[in-house]
Amino acid sequence: MRQIIVYRYGHRPARDKRITTHVALTARAMGADGIIIDVPDKGIEENIASVNRNFGGNFNVQSGMNVNTFMNTRIENGIIIHLTMYGQPIEEKIEEIRKRVESVDKVYIFVGAEKVPGIAYLKSDFNISVTNQPISEVSALAILLDRLNEGKELSRSTHGRLKISGHERGKDVTFYPDRKDCMDLLLKHSANEWLIEHSIAVNSIAMKICDKVNCNREVVDAGSFLHDIGRTVRNDIWHSFEGYRICKDERIADEICRCVLKHTGAGIEKGEAMELGLPPENYMPETLEEKIVATADNLIHGNERITIQDQLKRYEEKGLHAAAERMRALFQEISQKSGLDLDALEI
Repeated sequence: MRQIIVYRYGHRPARDKRITTHVALTARAMGADGIIIDVPDKGIEENIASVNRNFGGNFNVQSGMNVNTFMNTRIENGIIIHLTMYGQPIEEKIEEIRKRVESVDKVYIFVGAEKVPGIAYLKSDFNISVTNQPISEVSALAILLDRLNEGKELSRSTHGRLKISGHERGKDVTFYPDRKDCMDLLLKHSANEWLIEHSIAVNSIAMKICDKVNCNREVVDAGSFLHDIGRTVRNDIWHSFEGYRICKDERIADEICRCVLKHTGAGIEKGEAMELGLPPENYMPETLEEKIVATADNLIHGNERITIQDQLKRYEEKGLHAAAERMRALFQEISQKSGLDLDALEI
C-alpha cells in the first residue's frame, strides 16, 4: 500500500515546536501516514502519540534524521515533492503527480522552513508551489494533500479513545476507554485486587473469542474489563446496573455501557428484572459484543477458569433453571459463531 510521508526540514525545537506540531497534525488529518523531523524532538513524538491514542490511527513520527541522510536513504521506488514558493504551480502539475504516485510505494513531501538547502531542489522529483504569495507551510501542505487525495482524505475515519460528533451549536464527546483507561477507572472506583484479577481473566477469554469473530474489538475489550465495576458499589444482582450507571457517568460509549448492563448470566428477562426490583432497562444481551462479554464472564468463577457445565450446575443448584437454559443457549451460539471449543480456552 502506498504511503505518504512528510519530511520536515529546518525545525528548531526551542522556537518551532508549535508550528512543526501543526505540520504533523495537518499531515495526519489530511491523509499522510507519518512525518520525519530533521532534528530530535521527543516532545512532538509524544504529543502526536497522544493524539493517536485519543483519536485513532497509526500516524508515525520519527525525529532526528538530517536532510542528507534523508535524501540518501529514501527508497528507490518513491518520489519527493518539494513544497516551495518558487516551484511550478500545483494546478499545472497535479495530474502528472497523480500519475507518478500510482506507480510508487512511497510519496515524500518535503516541507521546509527558511534557507532550504539546494539538495532539496536538486533531488526532488517535483518542486511545487501552491501559490506565488507568502503562505504558511501548514496551509500549503493541506492544499497539496487535498489535491493529491482528491478530497477523499476528508471522509477517512479513525477510531480512538474519543469520538467527537459535531452539531450546529455544540458537540458530543464519547469515550472509548483503552486498557490503561479501564484499569485507571477500576482503581478510581476502589476495585480490590480480587475484582481486578477477575476482570483481567474475563477480558482474556473475551479477546480470544474476538480473534475468531467479526466484532468491535474495542467495545469487547472495554466491556469485558469493566463488566463488574458495579461491584465496587454493591455485590449482588444490582451490580450490573450500578456498573452501567458508573460507565454512563464516565461518559463511556453506550455500546460499552450496555455490555456492562447485560453481562449477568445470559441476561435478565423483563419479568425477572421487575421481580428483582431492578430499574426498567433491557438486561438481555442482543449485540454480538454483549453476548461475548456475558459468555466470557460465565467461564470465570472468581479468578478461576471453569467449564460451562460447572457454571450451569451452580445455576441449577440455586433453582435458576430458566437462566441456566439461556446460558446454555448463549454458550452454544458463541461456540458456533467462533468455531472454538470455548471450554478449552485458557486465561
